[in-house]
Amino acid sequence: MAKATIHEVAELAGVSIKTVSRVVNREKNVSESTRSKVESAVSELNYRPNQSARNLASTRSRLIGLLYEDPDTYEIPSAGFVVRMQQGSLKACRSAHYELLIHPCDFRKDDVVEEIQSLILEARPAGVVLAAPLSNMEAVVSAIDKSGTPFARLSPGDNAGTSLVIATNDRDSCAEMTRYLASLGHERIAFIKGDPSHKAVANRFLGYQDGLRDSGLEFSDRLVACGNNLFESGELAASILLEQDDPPTAIFAANDDMAAGVIRYVDRFGISVPDQLSVAGFDDVALAQQVFPRLTTIRQPLAAMAELAADALINSGGSTVNSNEIQVVDAKMIIRESTGPAPT
Repeated sequence: MAKATIHEVAELAGVSIKTVSRVVNREKNVSESTRSKVESAVSELNYRPNQSARNLASTRSRLIGLLYEDPDTYEIPSAGFVVRMQQGSLKACRSAHYELLIHPCDFRKDDVVEEIQSLILEARPAGVVLAAPLSNMEAVVSAIDKSGTPFARLSPGDNAGTSLVIATNDRDSCAEMTRYLASLGHERIAFIKGDPSHKAVANRFLGYQDGLRDSGLEFSDRLVACGNNLFESGELAASILLEQDDPPTAIFAANDDMAAGVIRYVDRFGISVPDQLSVAGFDDVALAQQVFPRLTTIRQPLAAMAELAADALINSGGSTVNSNEIQVVDAKMIIRESTGPAPT
């Protein structure tokens, strides 16, 4: 049986070929009654548009690119944050009949900008969702901007530029977690900082300081250790913090991987969590529920953020998505078994 043509769909629906094309390509400014007639004709004739022809007929493909930090560059990779971004982006793409192009990048490589430029030139995406830390790298952002490709930045840590920025309330949520630990009676609350290349993670440290101040607790450099977002850096930070004469009774890490590293470190020395030490993290990746005890953390709404970004790019119709404000999707504190009252 011969495949139905766009001419046959137009004739059955009683509209022009151009109108059929606009409906098939999910363009705006088509009345609901006309869209309904065309979609009925498409369904009745089992019409399938030629994807190659659709791509050639436009300057961009029906692709949304998702660019993120490659977790395989880590010794112990944690892909939980990647999965959630993919889930959110895919949800927006599928509802609009777009495809998602995922592209992990090693942002430390000297040629990362050239790599991204080549990707955009070859794939011609309708838009790019740019995750941290790529979203706060000036050279990367500038290269995408100069290509004329619409893009949205996830959690860049600031609002520099005019591109769409979607973030979560890192600072406020970390202040809330710190206040929660203080409410359990903890007075020596330590913090493990994350990779400085992630500007949004730096906002979490500011939130920790806010929470201490709100709770009437003094800030001390002795209760701060530097990590790099990796599991093993959490172990190292725990060893530094807990070998002090007056060690903390609670440790709040800037991400779940480092918090899990703390739990593994103290387990080797028979320190009970949470009876002797409370531990909290940030992100709520799968690892947070796989460690024992399960980790108290802050659930970063990565899926919702990525869906919002992809949806905005799809609805932009190929135009630059400008915004002078950060669109914030609130995080949520998740209380589990790794935190409890301060030891007496």
